[in-house]
Amino acid sequence: MIPEGRSAVDSTVRAVLRDVLGLSEERVAAFTESTPLFGALPELDSMAVAGVLTELEDRLAIVIEDDEVDGEMLETYGALLRFAAGKALV
Repeated sequence: MIPEGRSAVDSTVRAVLRDVLGLSEERVAAFTESTPLFGALPELDSMAVAGVLTELEDRLAIVIEDDEVDGEMLETYGALLRFAAGKALV
């Protein structure tokens, strides 16, 4: 079972990926912890990463420092969710 706060972050991360990358609701809903993102989603290129991170900051009221951004946090949906939850649920 996903804790309530994490569930809200999960919904927000999915909405950001849908809205910023123009992905369908069904496609984003099917993402699992191990769904690959950067390098696997053509929509998530280096330019789109900035948009995704900015939107996450706005919607989750967090600050993402430049030195926190690396390939691992964008490798899978689960990694991105854990990063966002770690920032938002403190």
